Amino acid sequence: MVVSTAGLAIGIILTLGAVALHFLGGTPWRPSEDISKELLEHRAETVPETDFPEPMNRSIGGGGAVAAVGGGAGEAGELGEGGDEAAESTSPADIPEDEIEYYEIEFLKEGKTIEVANNEPILDAGEEEGWDLPYACRQGQCVSCSGQIDGDANELIEHDNQEMLEEAEMSEGYTLTCVAYPRGEFAIETGEQP
Repeated sequence: MVVSTAGLAIGIILTLGAVALHFLGGTPWRPSEDISKELLEHRAETVPETDFPEPMNRSIGGGGAVAAVGGGAGEAGELGEGGDEAAESTSPADIPEDEIEYYEIEFLKEGKTIEVANNEPILDAGEEEGWDLPYACRQGQCVSCSGQIDGDANELIEHDNQEMLEEAEMSEGYTLTCVAYPRGEFAIETGEQP
């Protein structure tokens, strides 16, 4: 019993000594400095700016892939004879200033009606309002940006090179907001897919 009492006393003295040293001479814990903001700013300075759209930025599985288009031996394409066709643009974005019209478009989920020019895609107009609207490819090659209007999209919207919707789906009001230019007034439910 003498050995265990002496051992117990030594253990208590050592424990109290360690606790006293911890509080008297120890250094307190400090979290490491947050360098994430500096790192992001440095990365933003080193990555060059591009004119490319943000690919697959808001969808899982992403936008459409770019496909190569080849011309046959007898076809006159943009690089062959008749290259003047490529110089003439038919995009709704190229409407002359004196022909621009504005339409009242009601964004149902956002609860607001805004004026959209007939030379501006619906997606761009919504983003200018600060709304986080869904999109991926921004080229009409996926359905991430799709929405549904309260009318026939064949009549109320002009699509610039959309490749995903069939005419029957557009007659039900489905549209791709990234390449959809208004041709009338309507309400739209964004994020609706056929």
